[in-house]
Amino acid sequence: MNKENKEKLILELQNVYKKIDNSLMQNFDRSLSFQDGMFDRWERAKRLGFSDGASIYNSSLVYGNVEVDKNTWIGPYTILDGSGGGITIGQFCSISAGVHIYTHDTVMWALSGGIKKRKIGSVIIGNNTYVGSKTVITLGVTLGSRCLIGAGSLVNKSFPDNSIILGTPAKKVGTVKLDKNDEVILEYD
Repeated sequence: MNKENKEKLILELQNVYKKIDNSLMQNFDRSLSFQDGMFDRWERAKRLGFSDGASIYNSSLVYGNVEVDKNTWIGPYTILDGSGGGITIGQFCSISAGVHIYTHDTVMWALSGGIKKRKIGSVIIGNNTYVGSKTVITLGVTLGSRCLIGAGSLVNKSFPDNSIILGTPAKKVGTVKLDKNDEVILEYD
């Protein structure tokens, strides 16, 4: 591609992006980055083999074996690294912006000069779970269904269903309950 064609293509892309961005602002009061505004989140989820109704922003990175169940939202700038043991995320989950989920750990490998092997282990997240922004979930963790993980947490161990979890490292600080009318109640310890 010569310089003139390249400049023309860039100008066309900028014009299309401006139209999309203006439409997003008018209809949804939001402005997205080029990559997140130009491409459909639900189509990408389908291409990745995620279940119906799942969506994932284009700015998110996906490696290895990652399975996402129906109607789960994967926010922008997330990392789902299933290259060490696989990631399984249940239905109706919200994985907020900037969440990192890893299935491997190379700390000891690096510190030992390659003598020690990297650690690997799968990550499983149950149904109806909310993971707050900028949370890191490490290898081998299983989170039960209907858990609430506070923003910025480091989750390096497993927690049962209905746990409210937060901190670095994460600790259980409460319980998620449903009343007889299916209203969610957050009960803190």
